[in-house]
Amino acid sequence: MMRQAEAGLFSVRLHVVGGRLGAAQLGAIREAADRFGRGEVHLTSRQGVEIPNVREDSLSALKEFLAPSGVGVGVCGPTVRTVTACQGCRVCPSGVIDSPALADAVDHEFYGKPAPHKFKVGVSGCINNCMKAEENDAGVKGWIEPRWTGSSCTFCGVCAAVCPTRAITVSPETGSLVIDRSLCIGCGDCITSCPSGAMSEESRGYRIFAGGKFGRKPFLGKRILGVLTTKEEALAAIAAILEFFRAHGKPRERFGDTLQRTGFPALESYVKEKAGLP
Repeated sequence: MMRQAEAGLFSVRLHVVGGRLGAAQLGAIREAADRFGRGEVHLTSRQGVEIPNVREDSLSALKEFLAPSGVGVGVCGPTVRTVTACQGCRVCPSGVIDSPALADAVDHEFYGKPAPHKFKVGVSGCINNCMKAEENDAGVKGWIEPRWTGSSCTFCGVCAAVCPTRAITVSPETGSLVIDRSLCIGCGDCITSCPSGAMSEESRGYRIFAGGKFGRKPFLGKRILGVLTTKEEALAAIAAILEFFRAHGKPRERFGDTLQRTGFPALESYVKEKAGLP
């Protein structure tokens, strides 16, 4: 919770995972805002909810009132903060991974655990990156690998036309199609646009990013590791990243600043060895 500029009042941050709340929880929050605040809530930049204008002598009562609905009070300070996530493949047509499921798992394992400074995790279900993986201390993007089957291909060129990085070269004269894997960003547009089914899914997985932050000195995180294939591997990567931060971070130093001292190769080597990842 945050002490407000107005003396004696607090803005109470609630524990919301991936921006998801049930209707009953929303009702409890509304009633809590009426009872203990001034009938308003604030939606934060990280999919959270805050109830402002709560008196100090009402903080315990607010927490007790919300508890039966499953809404808890959020954490502050040098801890792992609320996880952000998009709606993922169960809702979004562009989704590649189940973002809410991974967010729940990360929250269960790490939420509120200590770190040298605040530590934020964001999960984007696809390359559209709605949750801005590179802006988080640890970020995830869904990835889909295309596979071309020549027997059903008509060489119409639609896949090459929709590819945002021009990773696909189609040659009707020679009956060939080449995917430049170094340019492919794993968006899957070639798969969804192919009229003949010649372009299909080879695999899907998770891309991991580390060291991002905003605030007074913004810094975009960088991709580490290869494409991870399971939720468990993604969790193991995040666990190892957090362990690295605890081992090398200084008090009140953001993870991105830590990595400026240690270098990203040191982090990647640690995560590969600790978690046994590619």
